[in-house]
Order: sequence, then structure tokens, then C-alpha cells
Amino acid sequence: MTLELTLDELLTTTRAVRKRLDLDRPVDPAIIEECLQIAMQAPSGSNIQNWHWVVVTDPQTKGVIAEAYREGARGYLLPAEGEIPEAAPLRDDATQAERIAGSARFLVDNLHRVPVLVIPCAWGRLPINGEEAVGAGNVPFTGTALHAGFWGSIFPAVWNFQLALRARGLGSSLTTFHLAREREIAELLGIPFERCTQACLLPVGWSKGTDFKPVTRDTNRKVIHWETW
Repeated sequence: MTLELTLDELLTTTRAVRKRLDLDRPVDPAIIEECLQIAMQAPSGSNIQNWHWVVVTDPQTKGVIAEAYREGARGYLLPAEGEIPEAAPLRDDATQAERIAGSARFLVDNLHRVPVLVIPCAWGRLPINGEEAVGAGNVPFTGTALHAGFWGSIFPAVWNFQLALRARGLGSSLTTFHLAREREIAELLGIPFERCTQACLLPVGWSKGTDFKPVTRDTNRKVIHWETW
């Protein structure tokens, strides 16, 4: 069953869900499979679909990933060395930045409890420090074009997956903190690190309520340019 949402409602109310994830309600693997099938209808560069999806539900494995995630979050939540401070209750007048930080901290504390973790991967690796790109087939582009084509071939599928989840009453958020220890996580999950790149990590669970709303975004002429900048 899917929610009764128009296409515009689906596109404008698919939010990053962290604190409203139901940490105790199991998610049927069949729903994840169904959403991944929809994800893989997304366009990709040269129509090669160079994606892989690692779905993790084992509690012990999630615990290791959660520790890597916590380590990666340290620089965001705590610029200096030391322990990430305990999350304080948000005030009613908290700023948007404070609310986002509190939500991010909640996920740091509870990632191991999220029912499903999904790691989308893209076959190949981008060049680092002058190294050559590693991929399936010829790599005709370099620089910005190479990066645009690489990430542009996986993130449309990631967004498709998130939209499919939202349509079924589940929530997710696109996170990258675990990538601070990408090689370690690759070894843990059997991902061929030298030939495959983890794009992000999606914590997935049923959302507590489905009443998400559009948010205020600056869509006026400050960011929309006709003909020239």
C-alpha cells in the first residue's frame, strides 16, 4: 500500500527523517526490495547502471557501522578533540541550525538501532591526488566532467529509493559520516574497496507519522537565473 500523495506532494514532502524513525518496528525485507527495484529505474551515465546496494540488518554489523559513523560525525558535532557532548533538549525557540544539529546527534546516538541500513555503491573509483580513475570500461572524461558523470549515475537512483520509501510510509536520510572509515566498512561488508565506491548511507525505518510538509526554500530570483547569471 502507498500513501495518497500527488506527485508534487511526494516530491515536496520527502524529508530527511532521523528523529522520527521508528527504531522498534521491523521493516519487511520485501518492502526494501520493492523500493530498490524502483530505485534502479533511475537514469545513469551511458545507461550502464553501475550501482550496487548493500542492505544491513544484522545488529552486530550495524553496531560496527554505527561506531564508524560516530567517529566521522566528530568533526561535524565537535570540532575539537574529545567526546561528543550529550544532546541537550531543544528549546521551543531553537534555530533551524540547532534543530538540524540535534537531529544529527540523535542519529549518531541511535544508528545501531535503526532497523535497516542501506549503502549505495558505485562501481569504480574517482582519481585521488593525480591517480587514474578505476572503472568498468573506458573513462573518457577528467576533472569536473568525470565527477559529475560518476555521482550523477548513482544519486538519481538514491533519490528514487528515498521517494519510494516515503510513498510507503517509511523514512530515510542521506548521510555520509561513515565514509571517514570507508575502507574499514568495505572490509566489514566485503565491498571491493579498490574498485567500488560507497556513495552514502541511508538509515531506513517506518516514520512516526506521515504528515511531512514542504519547507521554506529560497526559490526567488536570487537563485534562479534566466539567460545569464
